[in-house]
Amino acid sequence: MDDRYFTPPIPNGWFQIAYADEIKPGDVKPLKYFGKDLVIWRSEDGELSVLDAFCPHLGAHLGHGGTVKGSSLECPFHAWRFGTDGKCTAVPYAEHVPRKAKVPTWHIKEVANMVMCWHHALGEPPNFDIPDDIPEWGDDEWTEFISREWTIRTRNQEMAENAVDTAHFHYLHGTTNMPKSEASAEGHILRVYSDAGMETPRGTVDGSIESLNYGFGFAVVRFKGIVETLNVASTTPIDADHCHLRFNFAVKKTGGAEMARGVGKAFVAEVSRQVEQDIPIWENKIQYEKPLLCDGDGPIAMFRRWCTQFYSESREAAE
Repeated sequence: MDDRYFTPPIPNGWFQIAYADEIKPGDVKPLKYFGKDLVIWRSEDGELSVLDAFCPHLGAHLGHGGTVKGSSLECPFHAWRFGTDGKCTAVPYAEHVPRKAKVPTWHIKEVANMVMCWHHALGEPPNFDIPDDIPEWGDDEWTEFISREWTIRTRNQEMAENAVDTAHFHYLHGTTNMPKSEASAEGHILRVYSDAGMETPRGTVDGSIESLNYGFGFAVVRFKGIVETLNVASTTPIDADHCHLRFNFAVKKTGGAEMARGVGKAFVAEVSRQVEQDIPIWENKIQYEKPLLCDGDGPIAMFRRWCTQFYSESREAAE
């Protein structure tokens, strides 16, 4: 485990683990998130399920060779079958199904084609929610989502802190100004608002960035200025030292679909450029528990206080 951090390795919350349209009825796919092996699958009638990966019988990985049979997932080793609720539905060569035959299930929900999964270090059920939908998703006035993703050797809090670290936008990313951020927290939701002037051939255009962060794993970021742009983002811990970052962009078709696609392409390229400038910083920095801050820094202390609610000691650490 990496010793660069003082915070626990994997926070609690909702995190994206797949895109819904990637998992068709009858599909089975292995996943590795939260330091665990998982399997995601969709029954023939369309119900999505995420289970721990290993069969409770003799430990075969259900995501490697497992097949969907009706509303059950069949193990490739001895054909034991499990329903979307994880309970064993059949053992083909036994007269009785063992009463304890069950695979642990994970809480999931589908939002704007994103499969969101709840993780809690102590196995507790969800204690906060995320939006059921995103208004821009599927709206004819907005482009379809453009997605980008990266795997990064860092942790959630280190990446999320960028939203309130105003100075780095100028010195690392080369923005013409240092936006002033206003941050406020209400329970699990952190709102960050920044004025952001945008340089164009005709001069500076006033703009703004507002992000609503539902814990570390689900953020809705709206950009206003030359054109309205949306980014629905999720940063999912793969293990104690790596995260999977996904950005999902849409642009409002204010000046027509063709203009929106062009603006969207340029905007995605710029945000991607900035992420790829951040990556070597994230992958090589350390996390100070008590950083030396100055009066020009953003609301980092407030942000860190908000973060503490998303950590709990794991059973493994307590034993």
